[in-house]
Amino acid sequence: MLFFCYMKEKGKETKKVQNEKPDSTDSDFVKLGKRMRELRIKKGFKSFETFAYDNELPRVLYGNYEKGVGNITYKNLLKVIRALGISLKEFFSEGVD
Repeated sequence: MLFFCYMKEKGKETKKVQNEKPDSTDSDFVKLGKRMRELRIKKGFKSFETFAYDNELPRVLYGNYEKGVGNITYKNLLKVIRALGISLKEFFSEGVD
């Protein structure tokens, strides 16, 4: 994972890049997000924003969940799964190890 840090040095802006190894939790969140995206599209929603709006989910947070960014709470995961109209078992049956 690359992190960019912008610094101002006496009137000029420089970009500093830091490499950081992703840990296993990061990849788990990415898998979870891919699964959410896959099921959303399967349900007929091309846009994550429309899906979030129609199901009263925070649009920006939901977008981050699909990208694997941030830490989804169990409560919000249940909201998403219910909005998808499936069970926990169905959600975790594929795509998430």
